[in-house]
Amino acid sequence: MLSHFTLLVVALAVGAYGSPRSVDVKRATPTVYLAGDSTMAKTSAPLDGWGPYLGRYLTIPVVNKAISGRSARSYTNEGRFTELEKLVTSGDIVVIEFGHNDGGSPNSASDNARSDCPGSGSETCKSGKTGETVYTFNYYVENAAKSFIAKGASVIVSSQTPNNMWEGGKYGAGASRFVAYAASAAKNVGKGASFVDHFQAVAALYLKLGNEKTNALYPKDHTHTSPEGGDLVAQAFAQAVGLDFNGTTPLKAYLKSPIPKVF
Repeated sequence: MLSHFTLLVVALAVGAYGSPRSVDVKRATPTVYLAGDSTMAKTSAPLDGWGPYLGRYLTIPVVNKAISGRSARSYTNEGRFTELEKLVTSGDIVVIEFGHNDGGSPNSASDNARSDCPGSGSETCKSGKTGETVYTFNYYVENAAKSFIAKGASVIVSSQTPNNMWEGGKYGAGASRFVAYAASAAKNVGKGASFVDHFQAVAALYLKLGNEKTNALYPKDHTHTSPEGGDLVAQAFAQAVGLDFNGTTPLKAYLKSPIPKVF
């Protein structure tokens, strides 16, 4: 004989006409999804981004959807944010970090399909190559963030990592405009979004490491790190989250102990 509890479960699972009901269940363990460029992506030796190493410092799984060579614009236009939206469920956390490939102007005939329209608001441009309407960095990032939040996820907008700040033997701490854009994007989205100044965290890491050790992390160029560098950049991100570097993020609750201390 079925218990009252069993009958209740059956009643909830089956509709009035005997059809199973669709129930939106929050995932017990959230997943962290990463959206970004080559500085976050899994690449090949002797280089690697920081995304593959973040899971070492978290108690929850990480799915790295970063793709080399992408900007907020091209990631959007290729449907990658849409693909990610289909994967995300309530309670998940999405980290968005772009900026390295977002500069330049889309107005020229040689538009590379990555440059965003200059500005941080509702400005638009026309591609000099395809004629398409091109939007700002903030437009692309904020629209993506809102789509994830609508599904019950949380979003961390992370500022781009710096290039080699000791290139040429002298420390230089200048940040690109996309660092400020990332901060404003998180603020504009509001509830459900937070900001991590990954640029500043890594800048502090490199200042602590000094010239020789920092240069050793860049085996090919001034943008892409070695695996050791990728791991350190991931640790800097985890430390920034643990310190509430720019306010508390939902990721803090899932940091492993001890939290990295690299800057």
